[in-house]
Amino acid sequence: MNKAKNIITIQHPESVHHTNGMIGSWTDWPLTEKGRKQAANIAYHLKREIEEKSYSLYSSPLQRAKETANIVGAELLIAPRFSDALKERGLGKAIGKSVAWLKENIEQEEVTVFDKCFGDAESRSDVWHRLYPFYIDLLANDDQNIILVSHGDTLSVFNVMWLGLNLNSLDSIDLYGLSGGVSILLQNSIGKRIIRKLGDTSYMIKS
Repeated sequence: MNKAKNIITIQHPESVHHTNGMIGSWTDWPLTEKGRKQAANIAYHLKREIEEKSYSLYSSPLQRAKETANIVGAELLIAPRFSDALKERGLGKAIGKSVAWLKENIEQEEVTVFDKCFGDAESRSDVWHRLYPFYIDLLANDDQNIILVSHGDTLSVFNVMWLGLNLNSLDSIDLYGLSGGVSILLQNSIGKRIIRKLGDTSYMIKS
């Protein structure tokens, strides 16, 4: 029998690299002041939405996600657990460089999930295989209500996994959210998978 799951994913809000033309990836950028306010608003709305339900909270350890998770966790009284599986895609020698530098120095255009923009970067296939054991553990554990804080590329891979699609489907589809977006994913007791919300940015706005 399948375990019912309620999964809320949060793509971290505004980070310094969103404002300075630099690459995010594994560079450990913090949230901006605006981003911290956005994270606080997300936490505010989630607290009222989930009411008395008990949630587990998992996060990427990169600073911008970690800050988001800590803000959400403080509001919901949950201690975040951090997993490298939820990190953003590693872009190799482009880490710490600007977006303009990447465009000028890219070694390979990414056409398939196996392509790497630089020889020492992760492909989307690499992200899939890094994330998949965490995903399987998440489905099998006893946590019914779960919050994940991660990054755009990683969550787009997670969304495809959630719908039961295979790795190669990423060559033809994407399920991207937006910075600060909240998604609501459900699995009922017969195993039916539902995406109730995808990348809802209204949570960042204080009502």
